[in-house]
Amino acid sequence: MPLSPKQRAIIILAAVLLATTGTTVPVRSQVFGIDAHTVTVQVAQITVVDLTVGAVGLNMTNGTIIAGQDMMTVQDQSSQLRWGTNSSGRKITASTSLAAPQFQLRLQAVNPTRGTAASEITLSSVPQDLLLNVGRTSGSCFLRYTGVALASQGVGTDNHVITFTVQAQ
Repeated sequence: MPLSPKQRAIIILAAVLLATTGTTVPVRSQVFGIDAHTVTVQVAQITVVDLTVGAVGLNMTNGTIIAGQDMMTVQDQSSQLRWGTNSSGRKITASTSLAAPQFQLRLQAVNPTRGTAASEITLSSVPQDLLLNVGRTSGSCFLRYTGVALASQGVGTDNHVITFTVQAQ
């Protein structure tokens, strides 16, 4: 059923009244600016060394020695040396805490993943080159220890503390 002109006028008037007296939400304009700050990433000289085995025992017994030989040897290759450095021109040296050991202890880096293994060294309290050209790398190698004793030296025990140092080449 169509609306009469009077009904239409009432509906229009009601709409106008609602529109002008109703609740309004104020509209605020928001301006977004640009801001910035500085972030600095600084990398210091980093050098780390790690050993996978805490202690190594080289034991010369009747079962490990060949009869009739004055020089007796025993080997262990269970330790692994791991390193990392972000400096160029580096090498790794090794030394022992014993200034005058009774028996000889030799060391060689075996199968290095980076760098170049030096020849087998006889450990002393003076640091000696074990690995060369290890700068700006991380890598690992196995450590082959060889204990050497002469039968004429008798019995005894040498307790070494081996120090590995990454230093300039």
